[in-house]
Amino acid sequence: MYRKRNKGGGKVDSFDIKKIQNDDDTFLEFMKLYRLDLYKTALAFLKNKDEALEAIQEVTYRAYKKRKQLKQPEYLKTWLIRIMINYCQDILKKQKRMHPFINQEQQLTTNDNFHQLWLSDAISKLNSNEQELIYLKYFHGYTYEELSHHLKIPEGTLKTRIHFALKKLKQDLGSYKEGGWNEGLS
Repeated sequence: MYRKRNKGGGKVDSFDIKKIQNDDDTFLEFMKLYRLDLYKTALAFLKNKDEALEAIQEVTYRAYKKRKQLKQPEYLKTWLIRIMINYCQDILKKQKRMHPFINQEQQLTTNDNFHQLWLSDAISKLNSNEQELIYLKYFHGYTYEELSHHLKIPEGTLKTRIHFALKKLKQDLGSYKEGGWNEGLS
């Protein structure tokens, strides 16, 4: 009906850009299609279900205001996720300024999976560009080619940046394995 699969297996919109830009009902259908992806992205950054839901509302509003800027249907999801990442990073910067001594672990609920906490903490130590690449590549399944085109970065440069981000994650996760998290569990 509204979507088809691309060769990489990800959803690609068959929405008419003009309809999204000019018809509120079509815009809402478009937003509903990606609400789970938006929620997962917001939750990964904000680590709070209520804040993630609030982020979806704000991103829906921002996307609605900027919907006239849409150009290519194959990058609609990327466009939305980019708006969400920018919004979440803004929120985190504000929280850091307002509450510089609050430990992120204190904000997590007891239902969070230990490994998600571990990975999430390691990703949060990456710079914002590295976080964006990791989330888009591994959490949203974008190919190097798609990322290169959307972010306007040569594919080789993109691969190098992702390689170094993964190397940092591996080092950080290795330090947890060597005792960081395990010490608190013994």
